[in-house]
Amino acid sequence: MKLTLVKTSLVAALLASSANLYAADNGLIAIITPSHDNPFFKAEADGAMAKAKELGYTTLVASHDDDVNKQNQLIETAIARKAKAIILDNAGADATVGPLEKAKAAGVPTFLIDREINKTGVAVAQIVSNNYQGAQLGAEKFAKLLNGKGKYVELLGRQSDTNAHVRSQGYHDILDDYPDMKMVAQQTANWSQTEAFTRMESILQTQPDIVGVISGNDTMALGAEAALKAAGKTNVIVVGFDGSDYVRDSIIAKSNIKATVLQPGWEQAQMAVVQADFFLKNGKPQLQEKQLMDCVLIDDSNANQLKTFKLAK
Repeated sequence: MKLTLVKTSLVAALLASSANLYAADNGLIAIITPSHDNPFFKAEADGAMAKAKELGYTTLVASHDDDVNKQNQLIETAIARKAKAIILDNAGADATVGPLEKAKAAGVPTFLIDREINKTGVAVAQIVSNNYQGAQLGAEKFAKLLNGKGKYVELLGRQSDTNAHVRSQGYHDILDDYPDMKMVAQQTANWSQTEAFTRMESILQTQPDIVGVISGNDTMALGAEAALKAAGKTNVIVVGFDGSDYVRDSIIAKSNIKATVLQPGWEQAQMAVVQADFFLKNGKPQLQEKQLMDCVLIDDSNANQLKTFKLAK
């Protein structure tokens, strides 16, 4: 009886192993994002990888660190390894078009998340946050927190990134309607926490009486907050954009950062993989190429529901 039980268990284990191998035999999906030092991009990669494995794909996860040359090498690698699809948060709206055209010609479909490129018909899907809508949410909250008056600073993202320009435009289409609010400095910190800290330190030397900072992303907001704290400016209000857990903690702790705008990075990445799977199985896109996902304002009313760039349901 015991021998029969052991044999039965071994057969079951072998069958389970065979099923897993079969389930994971759908091919390779390459997942390429900016640096995972930024928690938003790490969440994208983790979300895409989890969904790809769930759907039976193996994954190649890599970061281009916002270096176009490195990105192009990674796309070349994906093509050489005969990836079934590429999930990409790109390194440049213009510079990425050529490499994606090469991937398309090689029969490797691409699915973009977070950042658009300046051409349609190259990627199968471009799934991005509604950055303009989100920026307006953040600007409205920022103006309310400042009671519609005072000097403020804007920290911009990377100049080559379309999102940086769209968010800034969304901010100003709201804030410029407040005559008693004056922007006294506008500088790029390239989405970097370290650069934002340095920029903020410098700005405070010439503009010590600012009352607010509106930032193109949460990473720069955290850098600004650190510089403000170092300067003893605990009453200067900061608003970010992304919806990171670190900013959530600042909001809950009633620190300088009072609000952010959640863009659903985890959900976008998983949607891209689902759509890649559909395309590979059906030979046609599941939805139209350009897809916008609305953003959500995060403040002290809902910050405790935020985790890994998604709100608890």
